Amino acid sequence: MKNVNLTAEPWEDYELLDSGDNKKLERYGKYLMVRPETQAIWKPGRPEEWKKAQAEFSWNGGKGAWKVKDIPDSWKMSWRDAKFTARLTSFKHTGIFPEQSVNWEWIEDTVKKIKNPKILNLFGYTGVASIIAAKAGGKVTHVDASKQSNAWAKENADMSGIPEGAVRYLLDDALRFSEREVRRGNIYNGIILDPPSFGRGPEGEIWRIEEHIRPLMKVLSLMLSKEKGSFLLLNGYAAGYSPQSFLQAVEDFFPEDELTDGSFGEVRLKETKGKRLVSSGIYVRFQR
Repeated sequence: MKNVNLTAEPWEDYELLDSGDNKKLERYGKYLMVRPETQAIWKPGRPEEWKKAQAEFSWNGGKGAWKVKDIPDSWKMSWRDAKFTARLTSFKHTGIFPEQSVNWEWIEDTVKKIKNPKILNLFGYTGVASIIAAKAGGKVTHVDASKQSNAWAKENADMSGIPEGAVRYLLDDALRFSEREVRRGNIYNGIILDPPSFGRGPEGEIWRIEEHIRPLMKVLSLMLSKEKGSFLLLNGYAAGYSPQSFLQAVEDFFPEDELTDGSFGEVRLKETKGKRLVSSGIYVRFQR
């Protein structure tokens, strides 16, 4: 398994303009915004640009809120032929994780090489990965514990012209769903998962990554097809975990010889100007 740090370059509807002072200045579509970024412990490189921001998210007494000048409730964005809606959420996010463009490219290329691919997207959120997998020819099962996120994902799929039935949206707990899939004997050619540090299922189930990532990986190892080209992509934002930690969680359940052509490391965002990078997550991915 190769240690490779992935760097997401700016794309048409997104760029990291600057970072520093524990913040980052970003452009989503035509809108500029400032969001917290604990990795950015350096000083901003383009301080004059920050004055143009139309929204800023900040924490105060453990609570976060947006200060908005001139941004609509929602607006449209796209990556290649995937279309989706961005919104300012109460957790500082916009519904889009732009650094994932490096994994979207890999998903697109990998799914296209599989005949009649069945793809599982766990913790699917607003569904950009599901859209990309479906457009690449996959029949996708999208699982998320949030009714709101699933509705947002369906909206995005409709915008992208995904045919009816190409993506199945399920409101479910990721681990419990996967355990049932094993009992049913269902197999997938590709598994994508982006687990949070902590979460709740639709019936109050508790997810704690430190307790549940190993049981989930064990189940997924039984669900991933043995066919050549089948793949797994594990992405994470869990504070305190290294790429090596995620790799070793995967190695517990997948044969070592299958991981030799895979990679793991950080996922980073590159500023539009200059060479500075902001570490935005970790990943492990491989193909059989």
